[in-house]
Amino acid sequence: MTNHPAEPPRSPHTNLAPVSYEHADARRLMRALQREQTGIYGFADDPTDTPPADFDPPHGLFVIAHHDGIAVGCGGVRLLDADTAEIKRMYVAETARGRGLGRRILEHLEQRASDSGATQIVLETGWRNYGALTLYRQAGYGSRPSYVPGRDLSVNCAMGKRLDVPDQASARFLQR
Repeated sequence: MTNHPAEPPRSPHTNLAPVSYEHADARRLMRALQREQTGIYGFADDPTDTPPADFDPPHGLFVIAHHDGIAVGCGGVRLLDADTAEIKRMYVAETARGRGLGRRILEHLEQRASDSGATQIVLETGWRNYGALTLYRQAGYGSRPSYVPGRDLSVNCAMGKRLDVPDQASARFLQR
C-alpha cells in the first residue's frame, strides 16, 4: 500500500485493530454513525440488525481505527458469496476526519476481501453523505444497481468495484 501525494501523512499514533463486531468501541462508534445518519435522513438502519458473526474471520473482518489510543473510526467487510464482499459500517468520528483514516480503513478492508478471493466489492451509502461518496469515488467505486431488496433509491446509493485477486497459491498461503 502506498501513500498518494494528496493523502495526508499517516500518523505513527494511528493504528487499525481487528475487533469483534460486538466490541464496546465498535458499538459506540456504530451508535455515533446511526445518530449522524438519523440527523441527515431522519432515520437510519439499526447496526444491531446485522448478525455479529457476519464479521467473524475467515469470512469477515471488523476493524477499529485508534488515534493516540482513542477509537475514532470503524468499518467491516463480509463475504456475501464466493465472489462478492460487502463493506459495512464505515465511520470516522467528525473530530478525526481529514486525516485519511477513512481511506486507510477502506484499503485495509478491500485487501482483506481480495485476500479472501472476492473479485468484486459492494457497499451502500446515502446520496447526502457527500464525504463518503467522495471517498468511495476516489477509491474507484461506481454506481451500480441496488443489491438490497426494498431500498429507497432516492436515499440509498449502491456502489461497487472490481478487486485485484491474488493467484490461488497466494490466496491459500494467506488463509493459513
